[in-house]
Amino acid sequence: MTRTDDEVSGPDGDIGPDVAAGPGEVAGPTDEVAGPTDEVAGLVLAAGGGRRLGGRPKALLTHRGRPLVEHAVAVLRAAGCTRVHVVLGARSGDVRERARLAGCVLVDNPGWEEGMGSSLRAGLDSLAGSGARAALVCLVDQPGIGARAAGRVRAAFRDDTSLAAAAYDGVRGHPVLFGAAHWAGIAASATGDRGARAYLKEHAAEITLVECGDVAQPYDIDTEADLTRLE
Repeated sequence: MTRTDDEVSGPDGDIGPDVAAGPGEVAGPTDEVAGPTDEVAGLVLAAGGGRRLGGRPKALLTHRGRPLVEHAVAVLRAAGCTRVHVVLGARSGDVRERARLAGCVLVDNPGWEEGMGSSLRAGLDSLAGSGARAALVCLVDQPGIGARAAGRVRAAFRDDTSLAAAAYDGVRGHPVLFGAAHWAGIAASATGDRGARAYLKEHAAEITLVECGDVAQPYDIDTEADLTRLE
């Protein structure tokens, strides 16, 4: 089930996307900024229940005075995604009430306890028929990844067959861009907490890696100790 709210207020953060390289190559930096387009939709996976955080949903953790999910949405908007879908699960009613998500398409994932794979499937399904030709996927619990990294990966979009991912010292990470031609295959293989891992491994030669280690830190907020990384 999806719901669209009113237009969201503009996010903060600057953008410094890279020029995309070919499949299997690493893109290099540039000051060129890609303009907004509906072709690449933003997708935030924010359904987790924060089991290792005492059952506190990650979407509602406070970062810079607001729920963490707002930060993830702002990153995608600053990176040029005019359409942003947010997958909710744990305490979705509280997230709707407390987070400012106007302008986003909110996607309920009743199977969120099954793991990230179910949220990815729900998110990609919500984009079907939207006109989007690719999804730029961010995880709600990585506040160290900002608009510059997301913009670089978004700039790797070429067509429906595009596959791209941020890299940190050459190691693939998030965010990830999935061209629409890959959505069915990703959904079919996304189970448990594996997400798109199996699909990306199978299609490794087709992935454009976009180095982002100079502008982002890909840590997760998973445990009580990680909470010190929030601002």
